[in-house]
Amino acid sequence: MRYLMTIAYDGSHYSGYQKQPRMVTIQGELEKVLTKINSEKKVTVSASGRTDAGVHAYGQRAHFDLKKDWDLYKLQGSLNSLLPKDIYVRRIEKVADDFHARFDVQAKEYIYKLNMGEYNPLEKDYVYQYNEPLKVVEMERALKYLEGTHNFQSFTKADEEKEDYVRTILETRIVRDKKDINQITISITGSGFLRYMVRNIVGFLIEVGEGKRKSQDILTVLEAQDRTQAGITAPACGLYLNQVFY
Repeated sequence: MRYLMTIAYDGSHYSGYQKQPRMVTIQGELEKVLTKINSEKKVTVSASGRTDAGVHAYGQRAHFDLKKDWDLYKLQGSLNSLLPKDIYVRRIEKVADDFHARFDVQAKEYIYKLNMGEYNPLEKDYVYQYNEPLKVVEMERALKYLEGTHNFQSFTKADEEKEDYVRTILETRIVRDKKDINQITISITGSGFLRYMVRNIVGFLIEVGEGKRKSQDILTVLEAQDRTQAGITAPACGLYLNQVFY
């Protein structure tokens, strides 16, 4: 029986999602608990994709197989009672045996949270405390240039060697918090993402917001296919995997 779960987690104290030797990871914790409830028979969890150290999730999706046909409510309760309190299974559903949480993804939405106002120590692990005003309208203009299909080699990790750097961005937006206009959320929905791609895009947007770049400069950077042209990488703390679409 194959199950698909929707997971939220606080990535602050983990070495990313993907399991690594001698590291505490989200995948490692999930597999440890699932193996326990599966009578100590090893369970492997396959996610929609990995998130890096310090990155959070509202809607990570992952599948796993169990021989037992569990009641979904009981399975969710069992998992949440055993998992660390910074990992929470929001939903579990049964899926076809050939479903794959990674290969069947149609799109993902990442969001990035940034504070332009006064420093808030309570949010330091969950919002980038930039603490300076930015030209948000110009940032929005730059972001819109990314919609469509482009080569994103300039916005991935410098030594990330891929056969294909082409990705399609379906929708972008920047939303100001209604209660505090200094809090903004950058949303990017796409068919797929390269490593550090969203954080590198946000880093470029910040330079646009500072007035160091023009919004249309993002087109020149895309054409360069050169990571050194794109600028800074925004910190991991502001990034969330918000939704995964199938």
